[in-house]
Amino acid sequence: MPAADSRDTARLLEVSFFVPCLNEEDNIGPTLETLVEVARDLDLSFEILVFDDASTDDTAARVRAFQQRTPDAAVRLFENERTMGLGFNYVEGAFQGRGTFYMLVNGDHAESRQALETILERRGEADMIVPYFDERDVRGVRRRAISRAFTWIVNRVGGFRLHYYNGPVLHRRELVTRWHPDSQGYAYQAELVTTLLRLGKTVREVQIANQDRESGVSKAFTVQNVLSVGHSLLQIALRRLRAWLFHR
Repeated sequence: MPAADSRDTARLLEVSFFVPCLNEEDNIGPTLETLVEVARDLDLSFEILVFDDASTDDTAARVRAFQQRTPDAAVRLFENERTMGLGFNYVEGAFQGRGTFYMLVNGDHAESRQALETILERRGEADMIVPYFDERDVRGVRRRAISRAFTWIVNRVGGFRLHYYNGPVLHRRELVTRWHPDSQGYAYQAELVTTLLRLGKTVREVQIANQDRESGVSKAFTVQNVLSVGHSLLQIALRRLRAWLFHR
């Protein structure tokens, strides 16, 4: 999984953006454009780590075209020969990155410019800046219902009371590399957040508005991801049980 260019590992940046994509040829360009505009408006030193998870369309070609158009944007492309899963790529990106902070920005252009700015402006206020939508969620009824059910289950299983456990969470990158989950699927963020909360790390929740994808379909609802979510929920429950037994 080679990167598109080399990196100076001695120099730290403020933010490493992790951008996963699987068949997002129509969305990856606008995603990168928005991300670069936001980072420059906030005067951030940054890099963008694009992980193409074995796309069968022109996603990678669109990323390379963006690199040529915007050579000063520090975009690095990683191309998987086979699909490795969102959680796997997220952890790999944390080890590849060199930013103080680490943030997921989906390649489907689901995060608006305002939402990204709201999160990034809070960097440094806590170990985790966790966004949530509530009444500002513009996704379809089915996706909203599934998301709320997942959050309710994680809170019950983990013993916490957050509004949301997915989306563009802003972490201190060192905490991701130290306490990263072993999940390859879509519940990796819930595993990571609950682990860090149990370790006493700080969190600040911020409400943002999201936007639904303009092209393509969500890759979240597959058999593999459903099984992975079940595995993650079991891990969250077992960590809570171990903590309870240890403190007793």
